[in-house]
Amino acid sequence: MTASVRDDLLAAGLAVFDRVGFEAATVAAIRTRARASNGSFFHVFGSKKELAGALFLEVLRHYHAAVLAALDPVPDAGQGIDRLIRAHLDWVATSRREARYLFEISRSEWGEDVRDAQRAQNARLAEGIERWRVPLVAHGELLPMTPVMFVSQLIGPAQIFCRAFLSGRDRADPRSEVDSLVACAIRALVPPDRIRK
Repeated sequence: MTASVRDDLLAAGLAVFDRVGFEAATVAAIRTRARASNGSFFHVFGSKKELAGALFLEVLRHYHAAVLAALDPVPDAGQGIDRLIRAHLDWVATSRREARYLFEISRSEWGEDVRDAQRAQNARLAEGIERWRVPLVAHGELLPMTPVMFVSQLIGPAQIFCRAFLSGRDRADPRSEVDSLVACAIRALVPPDRIRK
């Protein structure tokens, strides 16, 4: 079985889940969209649930790669905040279907293998952000706080803003508010005496 069959099934699964949701999606609809036989589907994935989990991990990997790319080359505090928020907004705006799947699908039906892989991927993202953040905290360029609090202050407001875009409640490109989101994050994460006027 070639990797392209797997990729075709993942792309078809994304399209079908996006159109009708996980519950209403069928293996037949995914196979039809991918132009794959029943045997091909079940050779690659044991079930719709298995495909959904694999798709989630693939999309999560793409999102994390886009975020971590913002830290190369290593930026100062303000540049890093700016780049990370822009990376998040750019990915959501240019990968809307994937972002909707990543941030809005229920994961309650997935098994521990997917959850374990998700935790491992999240840990790699956290490690990448921490490699950039920790020296800046030590030099007083970023406020000291837990990693979870840092990410929630950094991406949380942008993520809440993006949910309106992903759900269709707000059709405006979320990147249109990037400067406001960056300014808010800088006020939350940078010591007041280090904020450039």
